[in-house]
Amino acid sequence: MHDEFFALAAILAIAAVAGLIARKLHQPLIVAFIAVGIGVGPVGIGLVEGASSEVSLLAEVGIAVLLFLVGLKLDLRIIRTSGPVALATGLGQVLFTSIGGFGLALALGLSPVTAVYVAVALTFSSTIIIVKLLGDKRELEQQHGRIAIGFLIVQDIVVILVMIALTSFSNDSGDPVAIQAAMLVVTGGGFLGGIVVATRWILPRVLPYVARTPELLVLFSVAWAVALAALSDWLGFSGEVGAFVAGVALASTPYREAIGARLISLRDFLLLFFFIELGAALAFDDAGSQLARAMVLSVFVLIGNPIIVLIIMGAMGYRRRTSFLAGLTVAQISEFSLILVALGFSLGHIDSSTVGLVTLVGLITIGLSTYLILYSGPIFDRLSPLLKVFERAHPTQADTEDEDDDVEVILYGLGRYGSMVATEMTEQGVSFVAVESDPQLVAARSRLNGDRVLYGDAEDMEFVESLPLDSAHWVVSTIPTLDINLTLLRGLEAVGFTGRVALTAHTADHARVLADAGADAVLQPFTDAADRVLAILGHEPAPSDDSTATFGAVSSSGLPVTDVAPDADQERPDETTSGR
Repeated sequence: MHDEFFALAAILAIAAVAGLIARKLHQPLIVAFIAVGIGVGPVGIGLVEGASSEVSLLAEVGIAVLLFLVGLKLDLRIIRTSGPVALATGLGQVLFTSIGGFGLALALGLSPVTAVYVAVALTFSSTIIIVKLLGDKRELEQQHGRIAIGFLIVQDIVVILVMIALTSFSNDSGDPVAIQAAMLVVTGGGFLGGIVVATRWILPRVLPYVARTPELLVLFSVAWAVALAALSDWLGFSGEVGAFVAGVALASTPYREAIGARLISLRDFLLLFFFIELGAALAFDDAGSQLARAMVLSVFVLIGNPIIVLIIMGAMGYRRRTSFLAGLTVAQISEFSLILVALGFSLGHIDSSTVGLVTLVGLITIGLSTYLILYSGPIFDRLSPLLKVFERAHPTQADTEDEDDDVEVILYGLGRYGSMVATEMTEQGVSFVAVESDPQLVAARSRLNGDRVLYGDAEDMEFVESLPLDSAHWVVSTIPTLDINLTLLRGLEAVGFTGRVALTAHTADHARVLADAGADAVLQPFTDAADRVLAILGHEPAPSDDSTATFGAVSSSGLPVTDVAPDADQERPDETTSGR
């Protein structure tokens, strides 16, 4: 075994212990992992030096997967609606924070050049940390989460342009800034054009084939994200931008929820290395002498940046709750800020004391803003009366809900029986989302009547959590396999689903098992079809002693059982859409 492997194993063991302690103390894991990075870094025991390349590589892959998942949640409709406010807030916050930070830095006795670096460093917030926190709180798809991600991406683009300008100024033999900017626009246009071509003509043909094997779908998704991140970095953009665009390219496909559910665990594991690397990279040279200045600048970031966002969004007509929750996401500085001052130090523009100052500000603001975001709800409740000054008397932008808030039914399975149920609900105007594990059925049904069909597996519990369960009144499974239905039922109970559940059985014994397990209704296609035949022949079916109910008998959607049950010869007993 190589020394790098032992160093990596030791880092993982230390991180696991630190994570257990943090959970015991009810502290955020992000803070614990950054502390681990500091402890195993150069200022600590120096363990990370033995596996620095491995940690860095895993961290970069983790960042790519994280930003890919963010893009996966933002389809083009969301970008169109949140784009203007994201652009205005992102640029406005960068402008006002830079001006305010520059004046504050001068007042603290810093030289003009140093003050410029410090002011610019204070403007950028950590997209990676914010996305992780909002994702853990399930707020990425809420209005403030969408807006926050939008202006954080704007900030990332601005910092890239700033670094290009600094590099150009430092290289007398290089091209002028204007030429580099023009080249950036051209290459960026070509990059986005290639993505559009792939999204419209290549991916729709490839994905249904790839999705036949869930493991291959995961591999393809990671390869797509990492490849575009690498290409974006090679073209002069950041890898984060490329990974984000890779996710947006797949956001309008029926496979996005399944991909997102399968990559969550991988994302969380790989991000561990990012936070460890971030902690290990923190430089504390001369930090002790800079403590007073760091505290003043940290207060400016923690309070000033959110207020700037409150003012801008309030002026645009947003309610104070949305503005406040979005504003809290800029209450820390970014890893880009540390990269920026490191670049300035390497160019000879600033000294090591400035690097230590910005590092200390980063440590303070990242640590405290983590708690602000985690407890944003209670904090807003306490401050709400004071925040009314940032809201118009008549706000013009309503607090919007998620796009799935009107979903009444979540339907699992689009086989023969499930397709008939879906068709009947479409004709009767019932709002539903269908889940199917056969990619060919997903593609075919998505083209039919514009139904919303997702690629997913009834046994994937992480996928279940991604569904609009808060608004759904029913979850209906037309899959006749007993084990799959029991797994789905337990999964819905585990995530706290409060609606009703209807499951399908082909035998009376299975129907009784499902009813005993807690199903609110049991669909029996063959029994229902037989009853329908007797009704057609003019005979009333014998009363059943079965305690289970049919979906049509108890459904709030108003679908009678005779409308959803097919003839017996239309259902195959072995039909399943489990995806196994």
